[in-house]
Amino acid sequence: MSEVLVKIDNLKRHFPVAGKKTVKAVDDISLFIRKGETLGLVGESGSGKSSLGRLVVGLDKPTSGSITFEDKNYANLTKKEQRIINREVQIIFQDPHASLNPRMRIGEIIAEGIDGYKLSKGKERKETVYNLLEKVGLRPEHAQRYPHEFSGGQRQRIGIARALAVQPKFIVADEPISALDVSIQAQVINLLEDLKEQEQLTYLFIAHDLGMVKHISDRIGVMYLGKMMELASSDDLFKNPLHPYTQALMSAIPVADPSLIKRDRIVLKGDPPSPVNPPSGCRFRTRCAHAMDICAAVEPEWKEVEKDHFTACHLYT
Repeated sequence: MSEVLVKIDNLKRHFPVAGKKTVKAVDDISLFIRKGETLGLVGESGSGKSSLGRLVVGLDKPTSGSITFEDKNYANLTKKEQRIINREVQIIFQDPHASLNPRMRIGEIIAEGIDGYKLSKGKERKETVYNLLEKVGLRPEHAQRYPHEFSGGQRQRIGIARALAVQPKFIVADEPISALDVSIQAQVINLLEDLKEQEQLTYLFIAHDLGMVKHISDRIGVMYLGKMMELASSDDLFKNPLHPYTQALMSAIPVADPSLIKRDRIVLKGDPPSPVNPPSGCRFRTRCAHAMDICAAVEPEWKEVEKDHFTACHLYT
């Protein structure tokens, strides 16, 4: 097994809301990300994917649990260690328009991290910015333009260049293609894959599109209402999805020629429950066709059902 770069243990992030209630955005999640791999994270809106990504980057603080990066626990870092990790762990945001300062030229946006960490200056700084622009498929002269002068796909490339500017080891890509046209999504995915090889990067790739996640990910985790439902290699998850929620997600993936692939469409009934008041036991039981009495009474254990294939479901107890 490759070296573990990021390790998450019993991580929770609860947000207080009106009436002394709590939204359990991330609730007792444990996983690891190996150095050099891409871990995909999928689930419906509100499942806690982006909240988990923000915790890993350090943009939010956990309610409990721990996150370690290269064996350094986020909770026990000195200011110097925190500054180092802030450089080594970067994020690509979902909305490329909102994440770029409209008052700054592209060259200055990309160079912010370079200046903050004093990585280069003068002519070398300018050359670094130009090289980053070329690396993501843009031209050096684009450094003098403003964000509004670019298309959505180009703005996302700028966001990628900004993340690369401080030479990170780990990048959280928080739904980086969801705001883009379908014709541009594949280009951005291919760019991320190329950069992973060139820069020796590790990714946490968050998305809704299971097809895209399968294309880029080595392993895939499935979240629902703050909980991890299943985690396995990309191939294993698509060949043999174990959890009923994963099976429903897989059945919804469109295929080019349905006549060649026979499968039953699993339609989930109702909407996801409120994260303020989730169901007892298994959180998916209210929409699950296989729900049993034990599902309401006991929360299923997160366990390894097959080699490197984890799930939380009473069907496999």
